[in-house]
Amino acid sequence: MSEPRVLFVTSNRIGDCVISSGVIREIGRQLPGARITVACGRPPAPFFRSAPGVERVIILDKKKFAGHWIGLLKQVWRTRWDLVIDMRGSALAFQLRAKKRRVYHRGLETGLPKVEMVTRLMEAAQTLDPELFIDDRARAEAAAVIDPQLATAPGPILALAPIAHQPGKSWPADRWGALVEKLKAEPRFDGWRFMLVGGPGDHPPAAPALAAAGPRGIDFVGKGDILASAAAIDRAALFVGNDSGLMHVAAAAGRPTLGLFGPTEWWLYGPWGPRTRTVASNETRGEFAPIEALTVEHVFEAVLGLHDAFIGAGKAGKP
Repeated sequence: MSEPRVLFVTSNRIGDCVISSGVIREIGRQLPGARITVACGRPPAPFFRSAPGVERVIILDKKKFAGHWIGLLKQVWRTRWDLVIDMRGSALAFQLRAKKRRVYHRGLETGLPKVEMVTRLMEAAQTLDPELFIDDRARAEAAAVIDPQLATAPGPILALAPIAHQPGKSWPADRWGALVEKLKAEPRFDGWRFMLVGGPGDHPPAAPALAAAGPRGIDFVGKGDILASAAAIDRAALFVGNDSGLMHVAAAAGRPTLGLFGPTEWWLYGPWGPRTRTVASNETRGEFAPIEALTVEHVFEAVLGLHDAFIGAGKAGKP
């Protein structure tokens, strides 16, 4: 018998791809030896280049008049699929020859965290925890930036991601600078390095924090693709960031993670895992406030709480 063939259509957003990344291992459990084709957006595509069982990654760049779906259909319609998984709820799965289909629909939304929704979609026996597949190439790219700076001033790393590409999800850039100033003066963070992480266009929101960090800063903004950023975050002792793809990356890497939330559902989209925390402008489920309502003092206290929970009061982390 030939190996099972699986098509996994996932998001064009980094965060959503991380949330559903547990699907990869589950495919292997349900269909051992499966040969997986992944279709996703360009930014998250590097996540899958070393994922187990993945033999092909098709990049879905959005086109007018749903041209990207037509292009994908032309690439996959000839194959007889054993399983088609569509996290985007499109009609594509029903136009393909497939023994089984698992397609996202609104009925799966029950108010539970998104990871649990993905688990239900896959009819999995266990919760599908997100997972990163960081390869040697990504680790080398991260080390090329980080190691020379740690050589001159070693210390544990606090990774910061003041980046979010949806309106209302970004805590003001100047407050990130003020937060770093307070952390520099806090004895718990004596000797720590402050690493800013983001994509090529994220320099403006990162600039105040980098300026505040001064010689203790590490600039990893736009230094590599998302997998290199994941490898950099994996070097950190703690992570603090807006509700963004990088927040989900940090949680999936197992880094103690604090996510900042404004008018989005922290109970659905919060970082997943036992080493995660959230701080929200309104912490009453179902009620919202602008992210600007989060004060520097509030976030500072939440960072101290993260440190004390996972590093220990008065202790330093490991680089």
